[in-house]
Amino acid sequence: MTPATPIDTLCRIILRAREYEAQIPTNYDSDESPDNVDGDDDDEAFSVLDDDINTSVEEELAGVIDDLADDQQAEVLAFVMLGRGDYEKSEWKEALETAAEESDIVDTLLETPMLASMLEQGMAVFDLDCDGVGSVT
Repeated sequence: MTPATPIDTLCRIILRAREYEAQIPTNYDSDESPDNVDGDDDDEAFSVLDDDINTSVEEELAGVIDDLADDQQAEVLAFVMLGRGDYEKSEWKEALETAAEESDIVDTLLETPMLASMLEQGMAVFDLDCDGVGSVT
């Protein structure tokens, strides 16, 4: 199978999704000193893992997906659904049709738990991987 979405783009989504999934909300008391601080200027300390402050990874991931053609976005979502076990390899066309009916694929993907792993597993069903395509670890 040759995907409509370039492998390097799929791998970039996986890489950014891993970074996005690594961000966690921080709710420490302002009088408390956080362990993971990027700046320690008395009034300007903030957590580098704070998902409310550090939105650049989310914006980049959303941008990469949003820049894809509609059929490519549907393909990415179909790979995720395959990786999640919603569909079997033999049901690929049905997965694509279901994904294409989704009204907001970008938000759906961003809200998908373990997006990177699900996308990788879906690609693996078709023997597609990111080996030799930059650093995805």
